[in-house]
Amino acid sequence: MDTKKPELVFIPSPGLGHVASAVEISKLILDTDERLSISLLIMKHPADFGVQPYLQSLSAHSRLHFVDVSIDSKTAAELLSNKDRFLYDFVDGHKSKVREYVRNNIASNSCCGFVLDMFCISMIDVANEFGVPSYIFFTSATAFLALSLHFEALRSNANEDEISKYDYSESNEELSILGFKNLYPAKILPRPAKSVTPSSILYFDGIRRFKETKGIIINTFAELESFALQSLSDAKIVPQIYPIHPVANSEEGDKKQETESIIKWLDDQPKSSVLFLCFGTLGSFEPEQVREIAIALERSRHRFLWSLRRPPPKGKVEMPKNYDNSEEVLPEGFLDRTNGIGKVVGWAPQVTVLSHPAVGGFVSHCGWNSVLESMCCGVPIAAWPLYAEQQMNAFLLVKELGLAVEIRMDYVKDFEGKIPVDIVTAEEIEGAIKKLMADGEENEVRKKVKEMQEKSRVAMKEGGSSYTSLRLLIEDFISNIS
Repeated sequence: MDTKKPELVFIPSPGLGHVASAVEISKLILDTDERLSISLLIMKHPADFGVQPYLQSLSAHSRLHFVDVSIDSKTAAELLSNKDRFLYDFVDGHKSKVREYVRNNIASNSCCGFVLDMFCISMIDVANEFGVPSYIFFTSATAFLALSLHFEALRSNANEDEISKYDYSESNEELSILGFKNLYPAKILPRPAKSVTPSSILYFDGIRRFKETKGIIINTFAELESFALQSLSDAKIVPQIYPIHPVANSEEGDKKQETESIIKWLDDQPKSSVLFLCFGTLGSFEPEQVREIAIALERSRHRFLWSLRRPPPKGKVEMPKNYDNSEEVLPEGFLDRTNGIGKVVGWAPQVTVLSHPAVGGFVSHCGWNSVLESMCCGVPIAAWPLYAEQQMNAFLLVKELGLAVEIRMDYVKDFEGKIPVDIVTAEEIEGAIKKLMADGEENEVRKKVKEMQEKSRVAMKEGGSSYTSLRLLIEDFISNIS
């Protein structure tokens, strides 16, 4: 490696969404300033979640080095047995590998910062050993950062007798929360904030350490989350925030044939006429839910492209797979009756599809990457959150920003199969679809999303908010070794 070039060490969490976001911001930084190089350290999750195929699909970049720092698979698999602690123990277990890599491969005094995923906060300890400042790369919304800091402060200031009052698992309260204009329903709080558990204690221990870093890089842009960003600025509880807004690229990898088939079909559809249904890396439904979606689509009479995946066996931590024959879960005759107006596929190249002029609506799980992609492509969302902080993202889009319609905001997917399957009815789905696709370009939600798309474009141009924020961040990196 060039011993003179300032080098950043990126440590993403092992999930695909986190790794892909880290890759995109890395490329953005390197394309903006040729002085820097980046080592992106990969910790392999026992279930992988598609990370390795994704990395193999990437084209090479001369100043971006992918480094495998994985611990042995047997140790990683053993850690999985304690689900509450897994991610935190998994990250901690990689400290010695990270330490060894930095010591042996990065020239003394050339490391200008550790950029740590929000779940890799304990790596601050390793950065401190090398006398290097740490930054957080927060892959979720600013609103989620504000919410996390709000509940961290509540818990930190509570004594042991009071802590139980911050259990909202059975609550129907509406709460005033930092970063939100509207009262927030306790029943859709993200899991760490909803109840006091061993994993939530670990989560907020990590959030507390955000204050030890030199800056927080957020995967957002100022115009999208102006209220939450201003709330954090006024509260003065965290270091400098950099909303830098990386735009995800579509990487087809070995799926070129599937992509061509989908694009060919979209090319034959009228402008803004197609509803795209896609539910992210872990998105899949039970057969009874699939049938309700199919009934809603058929009744709505809108054109659709549906990414339909087979769920993993109950209790297994695996990615969904494509069906060998989707007819086995669809209503009898559905494919024949919708032939010409609908297309059912397995995997779909999300950014490529959202970028296509034929696409006019997006039924989404509201993962933050998907939200940003949809806004940047100008496609309004029907919100159907599944897990993590997605219910909060849905609330942000529907209630705070008016950039989406609701299918069911309080839906939570049970990956472990411990509770009866919660079915969203065809009537609920059809109602949201009709609301989303009504009135063409005059649809109020669509108009707002198109305005946000333009603001997103301007933010990235010279003098725009994201452009300026990114350059301030890079100068801060460089200053660490000057």
